[in-house]
Amino acid sequence: MEVVQATAMHTNEVAVLFDAYRSYFDQAPNFKGALAFISERIKQQDSVIYIVFDKDEIVGFAQLYPLFTSLGMKRGWLLNDVYVLDEHRGKGAGSALVDAAVEHGRKTDAAWVMLQTYVANTGAQKLYQSKGFRKDTNSFYFYLTL
Repeated sequence: MEVVQATAMHTNEVAVLFDAYRSYFDQAPNFKGALAFISERIKQQDSVIYIVFDKDEIVGFAQLYPLFTSLGMKRGWLLNDVYVLDEHRGKGAGSALVDAAVEHGRKTDAAWVMLQTYVANTGAQKLYQSKGFRKDTNSFYFYLTL
């Protein structure tokens, strides 16, 4: 497995994976929207996207968004998306993507890397916990749909 940061030349492949990722989380397929979204993220450089290769095939991606911690007075990273094609799960691709995200946090002198996942996504939770991520027991997260 090889992990690299995605560039504009990877846009189509990442968009295919991004659309599959959204479908995995019960969103209607929308390749055109996925392509526009990923193209904009890469063009604007407002997220960091890693891709993982198994041989010559891109089999997964992870996307991080920058945040800031006022209390820590540093940057933080939200590991918002991690996705590996079904047939490549359990082979280390997801682990390699999480490692790349954590290393990116270290290289950018971030205070932390945070993530969220569905309560029912126990496989991902096991991976994240094996990498040292811990559930936040001090904070609640509230959302207001706009």
